[in-house]
Amino acid sequence: MKKLFYKLFIQETSNTAIQFFRSIFVGAIASIADMIVMIICKELFHMPETWAAVFGFTTGLTINYIISTFWVFAKAKVKNRAADFIGFAIIGIIGLFLTELIIAPFAEQNIFQSAGFFVRNAVFGSLIPIDKYYIIGKCAAIVLVYMWNFFARKFILYRKSEN
Repeated sequence: MKKLFYKLFIQETSNTAIQFFRSIFVGAIASIADMIVMIICKELFHMPETWAAVFGFTTGLTINYIISTFWVFAKAKVKNRAADFIGFAIIGIIGLFLTELIIAPFAEQNIFQSAGFFVRNAVFGSLIPIDKYYIIGKCAAIVLVYMWNFFARKFILYRKSEN
């Protein structure tokens, strides 16, 4: 049991399954920070949902990069930390774009400058207030964009180099 714990949580690894397992924890921490910042920006500062998502994204990306480079993907193909972060961020920005597309149908104000499909049609009825639909979109985006981020980073930035 102790050996398994060490392998899953402590030992440096290039095993995709273990990295995926670890990245779930990192992604959860980053997603919680992302969601908290997004909700604060929307609810306290009255930002449009998609702008609030950008601020949340930036927070989550930073947390994700710091933890991922030390715990999930310890061996980068790119040795320059600045270049590594830029590659990490570009993959994340593509994820942000995907997030914006996913949130848009759930948002009162979105990147297309109109109410989203679910808001216009009040799909969730009295279960959830219309002005909170964006949270549903964000939850869906977290799952889908997580998959994109992990596999893109794993195979583009942190793939085991062939010698």
